[in-house]
Amino acid sequence: MLKQMKATKWMITLVLLAGLVGGGYAYYAKAVQNAAGTSQETVIASKGNIASNVSATGTVKPIEAVDISSKVAGLIKELKVKENDTVKVGQVLAILEDTTLETTLSKAKYQVENTGAKYKRLQYLHSIGAKSGADLEDALLNYQTALASYDAAKSSLNETVLVSPIDGVVMGEPASVGTLVTAGVNDPTVVMMIGNLSGKMIKVKVDETDIGKIKVGQEAAFTVDAYQNQTFSGRVSKIGQISTATTTTNTSSSTSSSSSSTSSVIYYYVTLEATDPDNLLKPEMTARVTIKIDEKKDALLIPLAALKTTISGQSVTVLRDNGKSESVPVAVGITSGDKVEITEGLNAGDKLIISYTKTESKSSTKQNNSPPPPM
Repeated sequence: MLKQMKATKWMITLVLLAGLVGGGYAYYAKAVQNAAGTSQETVIASKGNIASNVSATGTVKPIEAVDISSKVAGLIKELKVKENDTVKVGQVLAILEDTTLETTLSKAKYQVENTGAKYKRLQYLHSIGAKSGADLEDALLNYQTALASYDAAKSSLNETVLVSPIDGVVMGEPASVGTLVTAGVNDPTVVMMIGNLSGKMIKVKVDETDIGKIKVGQEAAFTVDAYQNQTFSGRVSKIGQISTATTTTNTSSSTSSSSSSTSSVIYYYVTLEATDPDNLLKPEMTARVTIKIDEKKDALLIPLAALKTTISGQSVTVLRDNGKSESVPVAVGITSGDKVEITEGLNAGDKLIISYTKTESKSSTKQNNSPPPPM
């Protein structure tokens, strides 16, 4: 009997200990959940206006610009214009030194006169049978060659006079008198630049992830640092088909080693026709552009944070009038900033639950209570 009573006491003690341990664990779990758990917020689906945009950075350019260079080499003898001068098509811009070319032209002219006289004389001799047909043909060839050389020398002399191919404005300071102008296809000397500033365009680099949204005719707005409180307008006029890559280097280091990696971002050039009635924009200004992709008025909108995306689709958590929550699949439209358009699945006035996860970082410092080392 005594043994049975002792066994019963041990059983009661074990049950109490198990209860205490379970209660302690439940208290600890609740504390952890409160420290790093979730909080909820209720929002309401409502009607409003929404616009989807693509942002990019570009550069102001004249609608037409031409580098003035020469087809012949020589020193600049005379400049007829200066920076900011307005010029017309065919107007003389600069004249190159032409002494050598004039000498070449004089020699070519003499050669034409000499071979021409010989050809005429041989024509007469051939007519009386004193010269063969072959001699006459050689004389004709020499005369025609001299004429071609004369035309080339005359053309080269004409190329020493540089004229404007377009109506426009002299952009930047022209090369100074005495500058040696080199000719060529690869790297000719640019004497000056003429730009048509009657209109402006913006050349924008658009990320490859957004280029599929851009269409010709879309409206755009942009700002420049010189007029920060003014917004300019524009329109997409051209979408480039050739990509350009920008390479970035990421470097990481630690106490023992360092490493770096490179990545490329692909862009496409998009050209905008800019509206500048007051002629405020200047070439090479940096423009911060917003291209309007789509716009909806009186659309059903919810916060983007309320939208959940899984492999099965997109959904939101709806709070019903009875206090219960329900996951509802939805179809979305335009996304802009922190708002998203809902095209199917919700009605205006529906209450949605947004859950936020709270995280708390803890740090502890180990105390060293051992006595200091002896002196």
